[in-house]
Amino acid sequence: MDKELKDLRIQIDEIDTEIVGLFKKRMDIAKKTGDYKREHNMSILDSGREQAVVDQAATLVSDDLKGEVSLLMRSMMALSRQYQRNLLFANDEPLLPAAATPKTTDVRCVYSGVPGAWGEAATSKLFPGAALVSVEFFEDVFSAVKKKDADYGVVPIENSQSGAIGETYDLLRKYGCYIVGRTWVDIKQCLLAVPGAKLKDIREVYSHPEGFKQCHRFLMDKPWDFIATSNTAVAAKKVSGESDLKIAAIGSRFAAELNGLNVLVPDIMDSANNRTSFVVIGREPEYTEKSDLISITFALSHRSGSLCEALMPFMASGLNLTRIESRPSSAENFRFFAEIAGNILDPLVIDTLQHAAGVTEYLEVIGCYNTLSGGAS
Repeated sequence: MDKELKDLRIQIDEIDTEIVGLFKKRMDIAKKTGDYKREHNMSILDSGREQAVVDQAATLVSDDLKGEVSLLMRSMMALSRQYQRNLLFANDEPLLPAAATPKTTDVRCVYSGVPGAWGEAATSKLFPGAALVSVEFFEDVFSAVKKKDADYGVVPIENSQSGAIGETYDLLRKYGCYIVGRTWVDIKQCLLAVPGAKLKDIREVYSHPEGFKQCHRFLMDKPWDFIATSNTAVAAKKVSGESDLKIAAIGSRFAAELNGLNVLVPDIMDSANNRTSFVVIGREPEYTEKSDLISITFALSHRSGSLCEALMPFMASGLNLTRIESRPSSAENFRFFAEIAGNILDPLVIDTLQHAAGVTEYLEVIGCYNTLSGGAS
């Protein structure tokens, strides 16, 4: 190593040691400040005070460092608030209830759609040999699981092309179900019509809204009316029942076979790598030491920097957030859903989530599981 670079790094190490010592002193005072606020029933956050601290620090450096110093001070104050909240709200409540034993015999699974739906394909892949029950809407799946009419439910949560399926996230929160497994299904959408129909005959197309999204390029120049259904297989069944040359559906080849339809145009998706992720939902969490994905949901106060603060513990611990989605909970506030690579039994994960919980309005773990090729146990 070049001597000059080595000397510079030695100087940095010495400065870092001083910084850590000063940071420890600052956090000790932050603890005392937190104790005072608790005793006097004061809010942990004082926006005016924090802005004054940032403004004062910015006067101590040249213009080219003002932004960096402002970020440094806001980060330190965020850590102080997090430390104060963790001390104030510390409890021994587990982040996730104890794992239930997966059911492996006489399994009853529910999915949305009719035979031929992508949900049926995913459910058959995950639970070969199980008794499958179809319902009309995603919410019906959650309701059946919650009421114990089914052991597990299978619903789509993300498409590689059109993104997150927001309704599933909303229902996870509404029904308090847990994610206990996940898989990917290759989606090959086709234009389906009754025998004898030609492309020039088509005037109306039926499909689930996600089907339309996934085939946008094919559909964009067509002079057709697009009518939404609860499922692509439902659309295929409707076209079959109408026996009208002017209507078509977007769905799978399997749905075409089941309903006596022809594949008018195959593989009309925008992307040849179109895939949908389906999650398995249950009434209780199911996880082992081999589980490698965690799903959480959390809410934040409506202020600048709150999301950054919530994500800071993950950056500090080196945990990887593989996905984050936001869903509106009111006119101004949002709920967030995130996936983390890790296991809820890992002490580092527990510590990180507890720190994140300290700077959120609420944080819940809604599953620890694996991506499955088949079978949910």
